[in-house]
Amino acid sequence: MPDPIGDLANLTKMLWRLPTEAQALVTIINSGMLGPERADRLFAMYQALDRYGAMGASVSVAAIRHGSRTGLVDELGAVTFTEMDKRSNALANALRARGVGPDTGVGILCRNHRGTYDASYGVLKAGGRALYLNTDFSAPQAKEVCAREGVELVVYDEEFRDVVAGVDAPKGRFVAWTDDPNRGPGDGPTIESLISAGNASPPPAPPSPGNVIILTSGTTGTPKGANRAQPRSLTAPAAILSRIPFKSREVTYVAPPVYHAWGLGVSILAIGLGSTLVMRRRFDPEDTLIALAEHRCTALAVVPVLLNRILALGEDRIASVDLSALRIIASSGAQLEGALATKAMDTFGDILYNLYGSTEVAWATIANPADLRAAPGCAGKPPLGTRVRIFDENAKALPNGKTGRIFVGSGMEFGGYTGGGTKEMIAGLMSTGDVGHFDSDGRLFVDGRDDEMIVSGGENVFPREIEELLAAHDAVVEAAAIGIDDEDFGQRLRVFVVVRPGHALDATAVKDHVKANLARYKVPREVVFVEQLPRNPSGKVLKRELALIKVES
Repeated sequence: MPDPIGDLANLTKMLWRLPTEAQALVTIINSGMLGPERADRLFAMYQALDRYGAMGASVSVAAIRHGSRTGLVDELGAVTFTEMDKRSNALANALRARGVGPDTGVGILCRNHRGTYDASYGVLKAGGRALYLNTDFSAPQAKEVCAREGVELVVYDEEFRDVVAGVDAPKGRFVAWTDDPNRGPGDGPTIESLISAGNASPPPAPPSPGNVIILTSGTTGTPKGANRAQPRSLTAPAAILSRIPFKSREVTYVAPPVYHAWGLGVSILAIGLGSTLVMRRRFDPEDTLIALAEHRCTALAVVPVLLNRILALGEDRIASVDLSALRIIASSGAQLEGALATKAMDTFGDILYNLYGSTEVAWATIANPADLRAAPGCAGKPPLGTRVRIFDENAKALPNGKTGRIFVGSGMEFGGYTGGGTKEMIAGLMSTGDVGHFDSDGRLFVDGRDDEMIVSGGENVFPREIEELLAAHDAVVEAAAIGIDDEDFGQRLRVFVVVRPGHALDATAVKDHVKANLARYKVPREVVFVEQLPRNPSGKVLKRELALIKVES
């Protein structure tokens, strides 16, 4: 039956967003993502977008606008945007013939290479659900997650054969990459064989656009599947472009894994811009530096731990290569400490950008170089079309300077966890699960996870403030703080410190440093020295593993 109230609400929402959509259009045009085109090309682009959605069609649009330009460079060489589009068409048609369509889960367990994008676009064009699996998964984890997410077909790199061996995949399993030069047809089917034999014509429109399932970081337990539909608003790309000056037809090196939201998101954005993607299957700081110079990369996408590894090569080595084309280093995925941000800009110039967000809310804020110089460690300001608010425990909005829970509204929030449930909502905004505050200039600072707050002797302590302070110490590589149960104080603060090679540091010096810079109740009761902090592949510290470390009393 007609719903006049609902129709009016939708119309009102659309009209309210018109000014933002107009701004987004201008931003996109200025980036070169859209421009004057012949009528036949415009119609072909519209057809692709209508068939496959914004994400699924991005490679087709790039092929129409930038066909013969190199779209991707990996260890196998270069492929053009036209070749990428035809490869994904052929694979989509082959997958459709095997029953992949709406609500078909396809698990993708691949490193960064062309096959990962073949599979991604092939699944989206077929209308399936692309589930990106963590390359650090064990066999039991892969089996559990694939069963939970309803995976029916698996695409994997051959090195992960044993990891996916227990996954039930009735529609087949296909190798995307092999390091074995003697591999023959008897060793199992490959997506290359499907592509070679497939019809490269655009597949028919699926009944509904395909979507992607990004797994949460899993720093506190088994990762959840975050269901993300394809964007239906111009603000999706424009929000990023409004704060990070990516431009069309440039060259972007993608270092984070594509199964991570940041690696996937920046890849799709670069392809939409008609920019060449450069990648390697495994990250190596020296190889990355060489590739940046060789391919005249204009942008480098990283997570902080990878940026730190590049900087560890030393200023002399970095200065020895020609990085004059590099004008953007875009970091996301984990905490970017102020000391690391400052060191990176002192080394590469003021070209560093820091995106803060989560798998669930997408982006929240972006810090540009001016923000990071003025307030190292900040998360920046909300981009175009994004609202960020700080609420207390009673859902009351807090003013600048007050710490509370961070909530975000961007229009790109996820559609809920695949196993059920979602994030808390207040006034149409979604929780990031973090706590933080705005400074007087409107820059957001993330103080920590809302479930990491330590209450010691009645005082609230957020680990990040202590971690930032210690990370800036000349003798410290990195540090992490956690709360440990204590009979007298409720919790006591324990910090884990990685000492920089060639330096000496003891527990007393660490405590004295904190005491000299922070309130007395923030001084750690215990200091534990470790060789490195446990991290997941996106660089986030696994504090649950730190809590399991036995400490001599």
